[in-house]
Amino acid sequence: MTNTHPYTLEILPPKAEGASYQWAIRRSGKLVQRSDRSLTSETKARESGMAQIEKLLSGAGDR
Repeated sequence: MTNTHPYTLEILPPKAEGASYQWAIRRSGKLVQRSDRSLTSETKARESGMAQIEKLLSGAGDR
């Protein structure tokens, strides 16, 4: 498991049948970023969210 401290990833299930998954990244419980795309599975949502956390941890968003 990857250390994502201080971020946590929350996978948001579809609100209706046939709808898509989304993710939210939180820092100390506060929303930092949310997916802007609908994802077809929980796995794809987790992969996309983790990729964003990796960018945040590397400082890529600071440029």
